[in-house]
Amino acid sequence: MTLSLYDATIASYLQTLGAVVGFLDKSAKHFEAEGTDLAEIVATRLYPDMAPLQFQIVSVTHHSLGALEGARRGEFAPPSDLGTPDYAALQARVSDALTELEGVSRDEVEALAEREVVFRIGTYELRFTGAGFLLSFSIPNFFFHATTAYDILRMKGAPVGKRDFIGQLRLKS
Repeated sequence: MTLSLYDATIASYLQTLGAVVGFLDKSAKHFEAEGTDLAEIVATRLYPDMAPLQFQIVSVTHHSLGALEGARRGEFAPPSDLGTPDYAALQARVSDALTELEGVSRDEVEALAEREVVFRIGTYELRFTGAGFLLSFSIPNFFFHATTAYDILRMKGAPVGKRDFIGQLRLKS
């Protein structure tokens, strides 16, 4: 079996975004039952110099759906306007990204493999092929932010575990 760019990216995004939808929902139910203000959860950081849950969730969608959009355009940059989404808006953002990515075709992703993608932050640039960008930049960032979001929720007492993070496995049919 040959591993395709689609399998390494979109299939992984779908699995983990589905898990993020699930652990955000499970956590919200827990916090609501405990009487914890979800605004407090959104603002929680693992460490003072790390970004809060809000940024982690925005980054999960930015490094999945946003990365695909960047590869299509040939240009990617950090999110320009994070806004101040509440917990429900963050949940909707992940669900929307998941739905959008479910409609992406294998052929479309494979066609991006050799296209140039430029990452820009201010005047700084990094040049990639589409495959290099998605595999060496997007995927590691995506998993970093998904893990950090999970860790914040777990630290705040949400009853989530490894199975919640892993999501739906891609089993042999």
